Amino acid sequence: MKEFSIPTLDEIINHCKKYKSEKKRIVFTNGCFDILHSGHVDYLSKAKAVGDILIVAINSDESVRRIKDEKRPILNENDRAFLVQNLKSVDHVFLFNEDTPAKVIKVILPDVLVKGADWDENNIVGRDTVVNNGGSIERIDFVSQLSTSKIIDTILSRYSNFFTKP
Repeated sequence: MKEFSIPTLDEIINHCKKYKSEKKRIVFTNGCFDILHSGHVDYLSKAKAVGDILIVAINSDESVRRIKDEKRPILNENDRAFLVQNLKSVDHVFLFNEDTPAKVIKVILPDVLVKGADWDENNIVGRDTVVNNGGSIERIDFVSQLSTSKIIDTILSRYSNFFTKP
């Protein structure tokens, strides 16, 4: 695998300062991105289309275990960050350890905060911070009904006989 280092939040903040001085529109989203699939790629591509720079905060392994369950993530945080960072639409990724991105949104202050359309706009973490600082919220429709949980369920249902002893 190619050499890859995940930037720190401080490094992301420095990038953002530079982009803001260049009047670039910063887009922020976050998620687990476990078992990357076409739904993720479509979502991130649409997120990038609403601005100039797309920054993706990825839940750390510890955070994923807290918000999903002990069996997740399937892919570790370094692999998930590497995969997302290498998508054409993504400019920067970093890891965060909290259950929500509220703290990082307060320091990055993106111009656009993006979440899936399944989120009610009033329940989007960081909404008030972004809007109160002149930014906007974009909710993106999912084209695909894929999810990591559905992929895991499909694998388990198709191969359950394979894993049980006769």
